[in-house]
Amino acid sequence: MRSPRSGTLRDRLVTLCVLGGLFVSVTAVYVVVVLGGGLLIGHTDSPQIGLSVLATAIVALGFEPVRALLQAHARRRLRAGRAAPYDVLSGFTESLTAEEGGQEELPQRMARLLAEGTGASWAQVWLMVGDEPELTAVWPPADGFRGPGLDVSGPGLRSLDVTLADERLGVLRVQERPDAPLSPVEERLFSGLAAQAGLVLRGARLRAELARRADDLVAMAEELQVSRRRVVDAHDSERRRLERDIHDGAQQHLVALVVNLSLAQTLATASPDRARTVLVEQQAAVDAAITTLVELSRGIYPQVLAEDGVAAAVRAVVSTSAVPVEVVDRGLGRHPEALETALYFCCVEAVQNAVKHAGARRVLVELAGVGDRVRVLVSDDGHGFDVTRVLAAGGLGTLRDRVDSVGGELTVSTNDAGGTDVAASLPVRAAVGVG
Repeated sequence: MRSPRSGTLRDRLVTLCVLGGLFVSVTAVYVVVVLGGGLLIGHTDSPQIGLSVLATAIVALGFEPVRALLQAHARRRLRAGRAAPYDVLSGFTESLTAEEGGQEELPQRMARLLAEGTGASWAQVWLMVGDEPELTAVWPPADGFRGPGLDVSGPGLRSLDVTLADERLGVLRVQERPDAPLSPVEERLFSGLAAQAGLVLRGARLRAELARRADDLVAMAEELQVSRRRVVDAHDSERRRLERDIHDGAQQHLVALVVNLSLAQTLATASPDRARTVLVEQQAAVDAAITTLVELSRGIYPQVLAEDGVAAAVRAVVSTSAVPVEVVDRGLGRHPEALETALYFCCVEAVQNAVKHAGARRVLVELAGVGDRVRVLVSDDGHGFDVTRVLAAGGLGTLRDRVDSVGGELTVSTNDAGGTDVAASLPVRAAVGVG
């Protein structure tokens, strides 16, 4: 195994190689310019001053380029072809402004430079998105390889937080090779990359958050379209129901009333007594027509709801139920019309579902006001149903639309008795301007 001080020794070897190369190059320049030039002009007994000055100038001008070339070559040779840590750090700094590949690929380039610069088995770049860590890049990009999770630790596994203005943006991780732990120089490279990565990860996090919000907006748009289709279908269904109820109920009563009144008018001259009998009979027909219209209007907005509130309206509508229904008012109070309408129809539909489909023997309706919200719970002791499957199939759509229309939340679950709990929580202030 390599000693932790092997990196320092390697740097010293690089320095010695560079000094040796510089000595050789200076000597070569002196030999070629001073001795070779003196031989050409016939001055071999002593160095010519002009040639010495020229050789010194050549050495001075070429010293830095030759030194950099020798240093890079020595580092590559001693590091088995890997770039020097400082070259890696410089290359990453330049890549921050490069247009090649786009800003989206910066985390992947960071992982590659980190792995290659430190000689690690692999490198990871983690990004904090919504306070949750998310693996955004790994190198080498082997098929299906992601490396261990952020909560996993082990021998040779190193991690450094990436921060910017005291905000934790992500984590850089490397796995040392078993026979080659990080040298002090490589550790400084690791720290340097973590220090420079703040802007990169902040940009990556913004792109990730925008992508999530875009996905959420697409899902909301699709849900809105589905909800609108349900509303249109519900309106069409309600319109057909009203047409049917009017035709089969009130219209038949009114048509019969018109026919009988015409008969009484005809009999008024020929048989006044019979005409009076027909007119008396029409009182019951008028009462029947009025009763039909009142019952029909209850499906739109019951008068008792406007006068006495939700609890009284629900008690009135369930009074003729074949299944006992208990309505408990726990301080609901009075609220805007739109909110009370939504509460009322939620209760009525949930009770009807329990009576028709759940085989319930008892239904409990609880109404309460809690802070700035109102809550309703309809609980039955029936046989229940598969909540997930029904909701996935679009069931309870009308009930959900009622709640959504005032910004509320609807939950459906199975209770301890094996029946169903339908709970709705509606904000009071959100409903003030509705309707």
